[in-house]
Amino acid sequence: ITHACECLRDEGYRCFDAHTPFAVHGLEKAMGLSPSKLPFIVLGGGITGLLSAIALAYWTQAVDYPLVIAGKVPFSFQAYIPIFFEFTVLFSAFATFFGMWGLNRLPAYHHPVHSYPSFHRASDDAFILSVEARDPKFDMVKTRELLEKLGAREIGAVEP
Repeated sequence: ITHACECLRDEGYRCFDAHTPFAVHGLEKAMGLSPSKLPFIVLGGGITGLLSAIALAYWTQAVDYPLVIAGKVPFSFQAYIPIFFEFTVLFSAFATFFGMWGLNRLPAYHHPVHSYPSFHRASDDAFILSVEARDPKFDMVKTRELLEKLGAREIGAVEP
């Protein structure tokens, strides 16, 4: 499957996917996928959470209801470090959840390849390559010939 993905990538195909029964390391490189943007989304969520917690602590201590107890300064952040941490983790978790939904274009209720009769085998014992017709390089005859040359056992078209 890795070799077939490399060949498709080298031929100029961009809209194809590999469905495998288990994780295949290096497959994303073979497909020519760019690195995930999720770490940056999570970092942004974490920074937003930290700044929100600091703003909340500052607002409640120094602006909204300042109490001068034992001569402490109006913004005594040391007691709120656990809250800063919890807000950072909470916002990072939300950013991860919704970032994955956005990056994976979820919810996707149906994809035409799922209706292919042998697709259920992709979660059991088969490796499936799906090349989408919207790919600029896609041509029914040339794509079929390329897949046959790569050793495909079963080739079929799926109508949307």
